Amino acid sequence: MNFLWPNTGFQNDGTWTNWAGNQTANPMRIERPRNETEIVNLVQAAAKEDRRIRVVGAGHSFTGLAVTDEVLVTLDDMSSVVSLNRDSGKVTVESGIRLFNLNPLLDAAGLAMPNLGDIAYQSVAGAISTSTHGTGLKFQSIAAGVTGLRIVTGDGSVIECDEEKNSEILHVARVGLGALGIITEVTLQCVPAFNLHAVEEVLQIDDLLKNFDDHIDNTDHTEFFWMPHTTNALLKRNTRTNEEPSPPKDLKQALRRKWKRFKNDELLQNFGFGAMNYLGRIKPSLIPKMNSLVVPDVGAANYITTSYEVFASQRRVRFYEMEYAIPRKNGIEAFRQVQALIETLDHPISFPIEVRVLGADDIPLSTASGQETMYIAVHVFYGTSYEKYFRGVESIMNNFQGRPHWGKLHFQNAETLSKKYPEWDLFQKTRSHLDRTGRFTNSELEHVLGKLEV
Repeated sequence: MNFLWPNTGFQNDGTWTNWAGNQTANPMRIERPRNETEIVNLVQAAAKEDRRIRVVGAGHSFTGLAVTDEVLVTLDDMSSVVSLNRDSGKVTVESGIRLFNLNPLLDAAGLAMPNLGDIAYQSVAGAISTSTHGTGLKFQSIAAGVTGLRIVTGDGSVIECDEEKNSEILHVARVGLGALGIITEVTLQCVPAFNLHAVEEVLQIDDLLKNFDDHIDNTDHTEFFWMPHTTNALLKRNTRTNEEPSPPKDLKQALRRKWKRFKNDELLQNFGFGAMNYLGRIKPSLIPKMNSLVVPDVGAANYITTSYEVFASQRRVRFYEMEYAIPRKNGIEAFRQVQALIETLDHPISFPIEVRVLGADDIPLSTASGQETMYIAVHVFYGTSYEKYFRGVESIMNNFQGRPHWGKLHFQNAETLSKKYPEWDLFQKTRSHLDRTGRFTNSELEHVLGKLEV
């Protein structure tokens, strides 16, 4: 019964599989560079052979962004902190560093990333390249905090870009889908380390929706999870604070806290939830009843801890996901329509709907470019048919000019996507400039970005 986190990545037979298990690559060779010079060399070698290159980070994307049958590059050996300035908050890292490794290093130096997504398995380059965002109307995506990049282009040239040098490339390349080149270093604008006061409570979904605008306007980071076929939702409100977590009074209380976290994070949210989904796949009629039991079990919490421990959680149960970004003003209406859609499906939905918000940024291919944004994410258990459900959700989001998350499942193409981004042509111009021969493209990029124009 393998419903938990899969054995992903590079296999002994030379194949690569993403963590959801729905994308597989059979590259002619796998490159594992240790530094920028080796990346330059492998790009130049691929150019001589007229081979295409794709780079993979943590393999968290559900789409085929990393899939290739030619040269696949992993940056797992490029995972160091290059420089860290506590006074300015600027931190330069190699692009392959994983967020779950970077976060404690920043905390030890008295720094933190201003916002994070709800998992921290991604590499830094992968997170920014796909517009990973987090939540909070007063805050922005991870890519919006990028102040500098080093990138190897299609002919093996290295371009350093920051707010003074090649700033026009930086403007575009912060969210680049790996289509512009291989990012070797990323400079992040960090903030002083902070804690979050997390309040989680179970509410009636209708009451939550009535007050959701107030919650997002008056709380730093807000999101909710609604279980389909129920009236319950879990509201999460996280407020920044310098207040320290209260230490346990004695060993007995410390052990109780550890047990409660293990019970909630592992037994209920992962093992228990996975078992329920497995049972629901065998007997779908049980799903609505089981859904009504999930939220009360994992809800109701009030605690303070480091920001990255609150932002990111353990997600071990496998699933497929679609997420759409729509204008904040249309968010509640879109969510209501998704609720109605679910009741028309011929198969009950066993995974929660996740709703988050984000402030606008100015990055051409960011899903929050130019607008305050609400994100609505839908999931299904791995191995479950999702096309009818996801196409129905996408049809709703299209009515609100929705933008799909670049790393999650969708049915858009270059023609439909080009209408959703005001600076689409600027991105394409930069792409043609940095990758004249299509060194970094693949079938997925040709589908969502179009064929390279040179």
